[in-house]
Amino acid sequence: MSGLTLAQASAHIVETDPMFAVGETEIRGVSYRTFNNVPSDMRSLLQLARSIHGEGKNDFVVYQNERWTFDQFTAESNRLAHAMSDRLGIRKGDHVGMALRNYPELLMLMVAISSIGAVAVPFNAWWTSEELQYGFEDSNVKTVFADGQRRQRILSFANSGVQIIGVRDGETRGEISYSQLRDESTDTSWPDVIIDTDDDFAIMYSSGTTGYPKGVVQTHRGAISAVFTWMMTFVMAPLMADPTDEPLPEPGPQANLIVTPLFHVTATHPTFLLGIAMGAKLVLLHKWDAREAVKVIDKEQITRFLGVPSQSAELMEAVKDMDAHLSSLQYVGSGGAKRPAAQVAELTKAFPNSAIASGWGMTETNAVGLGIIGPDYSERPESTGRLLPPLQDLQILDDDGHKVTNGIQGELCVKSPANMRCYLNKPEETAQVFKNGWLRTGDLAVQDDEGFVTIVDRKKDIIIRGGENISCLDVEGALHRHPAVAEAGVFSIPDERLGEAVGAGIQLKKGRRVDAEELTEFLKEHIAGFKIPARYWFRESVLPRGATDKTDRRLLRAECLSS
Repeated sequence: MSGLTLAQASAHIVETDPMFAVGETEIRGVSYRTFNNVPSDMRSLLQLARSIHGEGKNDFVVYQNERWTFDQFTAESNRLAHAMSDRLGIRKGDHVGMALRNYPELLMLMVAISSIGAVAVPFNAWWTSEELQYGFEDSNVKTVFADGQRRQRILSFANSGVQIIGVRDGETRGEISYSQLRDESTDTSWPDVIIDTDDDFAIMYSSGTTGYPKGVVQTHRGAISAVFTWMMTFVMAPLMADPTDEPLPEPGPQANLIVTPLFHVTATHPTFLLGIAMGAKLVLLHKWDAREAVKVIDKEQITRFLGVPSQSAELMEAVKDMDAHLSSLQYVGSGGAKRPAAQVAELTKAFPNSAIASGWGMTETNAVGLGIIGPDYSERPESTGRLLPPLQDLQILDDDGHKVTNGIQGELCVKSPANMRCYLNKPEETAQVFKNGWLRTGDLAVQDDEGFVTIVDRKKDIIIRGGENISCLDVEGALHRHPAVAEAGVFSIPDERLGEAVGAGIQLKKGRRVDAEELTEFLKEHIAGFKIPARYWFRESVLPRGATDKTDRRLLRAECLSS
């Protein structure tokens, strides 16, 4: 069987493969399509994967010269889980923070925390002390695992009620450390804690229009639904292949390179968690470096690369400069931001043996959503893709909440069991984006008659810089703290490498002066470096206003960029 449409392939798999059987389930008062037979929680996912992929001595996690097999990874994760319960007193439902760069410990901690029914809270490693303090207070974290740099930031505000567990260069004498917890515990059995599939799994922070990051509460069912939606795309691919094409090669050992931060869903969900289900080798880079990535891809025989658009572009340039071939690479994907259309053809030429792909998802959807790959992408480089089956529903609504016809722009809305449970501590904001199970994404989109969706704009005041979401209000709030600033308006500006960067139009107070260098130094104390404007426009007149007397960011942006 071959040459099926997306809908036909999905229906065939659902009907014939028990793993992807679908039923109806009521979740928090709303009926959803759900998988019947997939693992119910993260611990069950790891147990299933270990039973399939855990035998033997093949590497599972690789970081520089450090390696763990699947058995070693699960053993260390389980020792940590028991130590968290027995030594630290962490119980089901407790929120446990992780303030780390991309270390293997973060992967093990996420598994260990969820295995005892606690809730993992990965904090943005780029946040300042001020931003971390907000996250701690919002999430009510009492225990946090932190490396050296993050530990120092936390110490500036943490009180005696917060327990800091040092990791790697954050370990200090006289305090409980990650190594101590791991080495003291000898129990490698699976924790005996009852976890419901709709229990909370993680809280991941995503910039929003309120000026403060929102804690997105994800459940076990939500994350598992996303993982097995992606898994089903692999099973459908041969059914959808053109009969006249050469047969698809049998998939060999899979290896994923993790190049984006593990405090974002692009790294955690379609790379780490999907990697568990696939039995893939997971390789972490210490930090993003395109030339180093080329070396690691070749050495570790990486098959799957998923990063923000600027990373795939830089990888392509490094391959050219180094005269490399990367014959193992089967997939070059993009997430976190829209890839420039011109880059699609360039990547297809640079990686002829790889499927070039792009996806759209949100922290609020556990990263699952739309996807486009291969010839479909080459023919429609502006498109964001089609809705991935079989659990999701999509509609595009006008400002009055009515569904628009194909070809008409409206707000993209998605209904899925993968959607978040809520925004932490924000019932009003949750109610604004949820209605009868439908999530209003804030993205303006158009759908064609074949189901391909193109995202054309954002209703939200968000800048996406190299895949990193930046709230305009967040940056404006920091700018307004400077004594010379009367008013600030923040907007996106084009950036050839990152897609977008931060620009700011600033009205100075009468008689006050400040230059870009001084303002940048001031902002470093209040917001993460990636949020700091790349360019400022100073003015003495008031910023342009809209009909409701709010700053008109679009007009301000146009005025600044044309000046």
